[in-house]
Amino acid sequence: MKRPRLFTIVLTVAVAGMGFQASRLLRAEPPTTPRPVDVQRATRQALGTGIDERATPPPPAMASANGVIEPALPEVKIGAAVTGQIARLAVQEGQRVVAGQELVEIDRRVEAAALAAAEADVVAARAEFDRVARGSRGEEIRSSRAETEGARARAALAKGVAERTERAAAVGALTGEELDRVRREDEAAAAALRGAEAREQAVVAGSRREDIQLARARLAGAEARRDQAAAIHARMVLVAPTAGEVLVLPYRIGEYYQPASQGGLSEPLVVLADTTHLRARLDVDERDLGKVVIGMKAIVRASAFVGKNYSGTVVEIGRRMGRKNVRTDDPVERNDTKILEVVISLDGKPPLVIGQRITGYLLGPS
Repeated sequence: MKRPRLFTIVLTVAVAGMGFQASRLLRAEPPTTPRPVDVQRATRQALGTGIDERATPPPPAMASANGVIEPALPEVKIGAAVTGQIARLAVQEGQRVVAGQELVEIDRRVEAAALAAAEADVVAARAEFDRVARGSRGEEIRSSRAETEGARARAALAKGVAERTERAAAVGALTGEELDRVRREDEAAAAALRGAEAREQAVVAGSRREDIQLARARLAGAEARRDQAAAIHARMVLVAPTAGEVLVLPYRIGEYYQPASQGGLSEPLVVLADTTHLRARLDVDERDLGKVVIGMKAIVRASAFVGKNYSGTVVEIGRRMGRKNVRTDDPVERNDTKILEVVISLDGKPPLVIGQRITGYLLGPS
């Protein structure tokens, strides 16, 4: 008797609960209607301004597209061809530089020593060449002539002794051995005279052409090694190839830089760009291509400057379709569409930053 009564109570409670839930669902608002709390959370306002972005609708435009800010001329990514430790940073990010100004110096103490040694070799080779090219000095010529005179006197003395010895040997006063000894001394003195005369002629005539050519070649080789060492020493300092603003300076003093291997990419030491004039590069959808012409007016907007329009003119239209360059945070954005790059030259000096995302509106012909 107790078991059926308990079952009836549980069944009654379950039916009552289901009826209550059904009545709530019937009285509830449609699920697609936003609640007041959801509307408040979805409200987007510019920080610190209280201006609702939706209160400034875009102007009537023939086409619109997302884009990015870039300098008027392409960025210059400067790297080094050598490895080494960063020894000095001559500039800072945001600093404007002129062409030829020093940017970064890599430790070059070893290269400086090699250059000093090469310069010393050039000095020695030039001195040797000058000595050979000028020939003998006056002191050397006078010394050679004095040596020749001495050899001539000794030869005359030996000749006289030989003549007297031969006369004495003819009358039997000397032996044959004594006569042979005197004759050999006479011949030796005559040979010494001939050698001294030849050396005198060489000293007076100066260096040979072959010696001068050899000295000149050695000097040229030393100068070439000096120039090579100077070039290696100079390329350890990076200079600005053109005037512009330093956008990126990723390395710090003491860090080690190594260029990329063949086929690889390395982070540049300095990124330089001319920011005196800015442009906007838009990704125009292929369905809007027929509306774009050179010279048409346009404006760009940036989320950082709510309600601000920056005017410009279309100056370049791409010649090849491609993939999107700029991605937004919109979850419904299509990323598989083809686009054509359109470049807008901005008027004046807007407070925009290189790489900043913007939205461009093409207004029509000028």
